[in-house]
Amino acid sequence: MKVLLIEDEPQLSQDISEYLYKEKFLCEVVPNFEDAHEKINLYQYDCVIVDIGLPDGNGLDIIRSLKKNGSETGIIIISAKNSLDDKITGLEIGADDYLTKPFHLSELNARIKSIIRRRSFGGANEIIFNEIRILPEQMEAMVNGQSLGLTKKEYDLLIFFISNKERVLTREAIAEHLWGDQMDMADSFDFIYTHIKNIRKKIIDKGGEDYIHTIYGMGYKFTEIPG
Repeated sequence: MKVLLIEDEPQLSQDISEYLYKEKFLCEVVPNFEDAHEKINLYQYDCVIVDIGLPDGNGLDIIRSLKKNGSETGIIIISAKNSLDDKITGLEIGADDYLTKPFHLSELNARIKSIIRRRSFGGANEIIFNEIRILPEQMEAMVNGQSLGLTKKEYDLLIFFISNKERVLTREAIAEHLWGDQMDMADSFDFIYTHIKNIRKKIIDKGGEDYIHTIYGMGYKFTEIPG
């Protein structure tokens, strides 16, 4: 899962990003409005965490920009201001949640997961697709009751496929989802093929069906319909 943190306090940014990394999130960090605006226009995120008081702008305008572009990204406001007006404004223009500094990182983590679960899977505590069962809180995937033992990237990719089932996902979209702006450093998409091959094998080895179909010249589709 990919998160964008927009926060100008270096120590808080480091604390949050390190915590989320341990929780197996891909977390990108920007310290100002200009960089944040560039990021949200170039990349897609599962959740954006935005501070209202940025040195070169207002975080509320980041939310307005996301909503203007029709983004389905989850949004959490973090702010030192314990202002009811800020909270109401943020929620009215499209934020999903609001946390006042200081806050416990475990609470932020729980709220991120809740928003992603709600936006992608209707708030379900578990995701079921035929014989595949996923527990988002534990970041665990099973087939026929047996753990698949997925790596972090494999788990993220399986979630990405299931949340976009019946849609063709290009290699570029998959790479951007898994690696964010670091995808530009890759000189090929061989790593995507490797991850997909591993997921397929692990599912089939546990008695599951192969739902990932190659759409030649385009990308991949997660579907029950034979390709």
